[in-house]
Amino acid sequence: MFCEIVAGLAPADVVREWGDVIAIRPLAPVAPGHVLVIPHTHAADVGERPLVSARTMACAAELAAELPAANVITSKGSAATQTVAHLHLHVVPRTAGDDLPLPWTPQQQAAGDPAASL
Repeated sequence: MFCEIVAGLAPADVVREWGDVIAIRPLAPVAPGHVLVIPHTHAADVGERPLVSARTMACAAELAAELPAANVITSKGSAATQTVAHLHLHVVPRTAGDDLPLPWTPQQQAAGDPAASL
């Protein structure tokens, strides 16, 4: 799907474009302002083509620099929650008290630990 989007063959809500990278709004954002940063060059994940990954991160960092707080996240492999085999970075704006859990945050750990609710 991401290859079709960067080729202009599939619709997307484009937030910003660089010559070789595009930022789009995801279909199911986890927070207001959440965007996906996707390279035009296909790479299955962050480890496959390091220079493509570095360029994509530079574009994501440019977007994150405009925000007071944000997570910039990518995954490599299904065990790390990767569901689309095309490199993409999530830039997720954050605010104090937004309660958006990440796998390593206390909120998520408590949600997954039955003893935490006792």
